[in-house]
Amino acid sequence: MKVVVRESTMVRPGEETPTTTLWNSSLDLIAVNTHAITVYFYGPNDATNFFDTKVMKDALSRALVSFYPLAGRFKQDEDGRVEIDCQGQGVLFLEAESDGIIDDLGDFAPTSESLKLIPVVDYSLGLGSYPLLNLQVLQISKFLLLKTVMYEEFFPKTGKNIYKNE
Repeated sequence: MKVVVRESTMVRPGEETPTTTLWNSSLDLIAVNTHAITVYFYGPNDATNFFDTKVMKDALSRALVSFYPLAGRFKQDEDGRVEIDCQGQGVLFLEAESDGIIDDLGDFAPTSESLKLIPVVDYSLGLGSYPLLNLQVLQISKFLLLKTVMYEEFFPKTGKNIYKNE
């Protein structure tokens, strides 16, 4: 299955949001940092704007006004504590397409094929370099696939990133 990204956009909050820094909780600070991966499938309906990414981006922009920390970035304070820097930098929105079909994914277990559906995040560039939320909308054959990669922490003793061979 080949996935081709047609457009990559940074969607910012639609209105001015608070410019502030938010501390992470003590539990967040001891957790392993990674993004949580979720995948949603939607079959086409009769609406003419079913796959209208402009409508999706506008809705996301409005939602980010209330959920403005998601449009921020991580940073470290002078003592090294990780915080959310709320400057309205935005959320990554990718529009992609594939010539594959849903059946190519089998039972949806994590495989090399299903990994092609996940937006790639380069953690090597540092803590403040990547958005807390990445969205990729993929038109796959006759189905729409909405994938999110949202920053989440997993505790070392209870969670494991199933998409890495560790």
